[in-house]
Amino acid sequence: MTKIERESMEYDVVIVGAGAAGLSAAIRLKQIDRDLSVVVLEKGSEVGAHILSGAVLDTIGLDALIPDWAERGAPVKTRVTRDDFLLLGPAGQMRIPNWTLPPLMSNHGTYIVSMANVCRWMASEAEALGVEIFPGMAASQLVMEGERVAGVVAGEFGREPDGSIGASYEPGMELRGKYVLLAEGVRGSLAKQAIEKYDLSAGHEPQKFGLGMKEIWEIDPAKHQLGRITHTMGWPLGGNAGGGGFIYHAENNQIYIGFVVHLNYANPWVYPYMEFQRMKHHPMIADLLEGGKRVAYGARAISEGGWQSIPKVTFPGGALLGCSAGLVNVPRIKGNNNAMLSGIEAAEAVADAIAAGRAGDELVAYEAALRSGPVARDLKPARNMKPLWGKFGMLAGLGLGGIDMWVANLTGWNPLGTVRHRKNDAATTGVAGNYEQIEYPKPDGKLSFDRLTNVAFSGTNHEESQPCHLHLGDPAIPIEVNLPTYAEPAQRYCPAGVYEVIEAEDGPRFQINFQNCVHCKTCDIKDPSENITWTTPQGGDGPNYPNM
Repeated sequence: MTKIERESMEYDVVIVGAGAAGLSAAIRLKQIDRDLSVVVLEKGSEVGAHILSGAVLDTIGLDALIPDWAERGAPVKTRVTRDDFLLLGPAGQMRIPNWTLPPLMSNHGTYIVSMANVCRWMASEAEALGVEIFPGMAASQLVMEGERVAGVVAGEFGREPDGSIGASYEPGMELRGKYVLLAEGVRGSLAKQAIEKYDLSAGHEPQKFGLGMKEIWEIDPAKHQLGRITHTMGWPLGGNAGGGGFIYHAENNQIYIGFVVHLNYANPWVYPYMEFQRMKHHPMIADLLEGGKRVAYGARAISEGGWQSIPKVTFPGGALLGCSAGLVNVPRIKGNNNAMLSGIEAAEAVADAIAAGRAGDELVAYEAALRSGPVARDLKPARNMKPLWGKFGMLAGLGLGGIDMWVANLTGWNPLGTVRHRKNDAATTGVAGNYEQIEYPKPDGKLSFDRLTNVAFSGTNHEESQPCHLHLGDPAIPIEVNLPTYAEPAQRYCPAGVYEVIEAEDGPRFQINFQNCVHCKTCDIKDPSENITWTTPQGGDGPNYPNM
């Protein structure tokens, strides 16, 4: 293979991903030493274009990073005024009293935000400190020097669909640094490579995931209650899968409504997207949405393994930050606070190492800070809720998990110790013949919508002349293995209609509509044969979320 010659740029620190974690690291580095050269690479067309989160923000990370964020104009304004937890049935609901919930689940003092807009604001703060931010620059591979990660390749454009070099090919650049911080979000492609190369998950439980889907609606002002948040469990999932919904009353008569399906479900007939659409037909929710209109849609995977699934977060030349390390607290439904804190802690370890002349040494101080500081204090008490829910189902799992969290809150230790996950989400998928097929109602076009209609509300676009960024390890597996054994669940678990089984005269054919991809990474996680690898497409391609 011909070696591709690329220009290179040298920095002190290269950060991949302009989300909460990456931008926090960039800002903290410049706060410590304005002379450090720091670059942030963002694969979206602009900062925030690929950011999707609920989101109810605990500002502990923002408070530590920029204490005067309110005076500086941060888009963090809507304080939570009411916090409801509901158990839904097909026609009604039961409110779970807040006093029964462990204190860590309280949303007192938190804010309803668009994390896309928070990240845009953070980017402006970073640039004011001298951070260079390059949007539309997808980092496609690691640059190695021996066993050390020394940089990344970013900005490659112009390959033909078969992967060959086209007439307009641009090789991109090598951006090299004393340290490379991977803050790509959930299941980042470079983070996945680093985890595998350095065996960072050894001694830790497998990471677990959920699929989160979200719509923004403008609703009747008479029904809008600024600052109210509602979380739901139960219907429509029942015993088919774990998960639940959320409704957040944001500014401008908008609500953020969404649904999360835990990807450890066994029944391959489960169709997460349609569970979300069905949820909106619950009488309480349908009444809220009546007279309103959907204005945006998106989806992304969520790391859910918790404390026991966090891999080793450092490797020669760099570290994993935020959701690349899996720092979401599942019972709290929050991860942005820990993403910011991890960025701060990584930045401080990097700055200390460079100042002491130890550039390139492994960041042991970051690993220690993450496992003993505020991130640990947030995640350790909640570590057993997810595996207990998976093991015993919703009601028993939540009951046992709640007791475990209450004791941890009062005493500082979990009476159940650390419950194991054991299997990854691909391995939990069962044989289709062992389950009844689930019949889902057809979307009505008013409250519920088909996938392709909703994808149009995500602003998703991919240049069709580029290679498909969704790689099959063995192209025969979808039809020869997944279809007869699992009824090819890619047709259902993808929230964007990327995968289809087409019936042709010579038999079924597996089709990948990569242009629809919203970069949720679910296929990379849930494919039962672990045959699909998600990689970065050209920089700037994918969804363009305005204010998710």
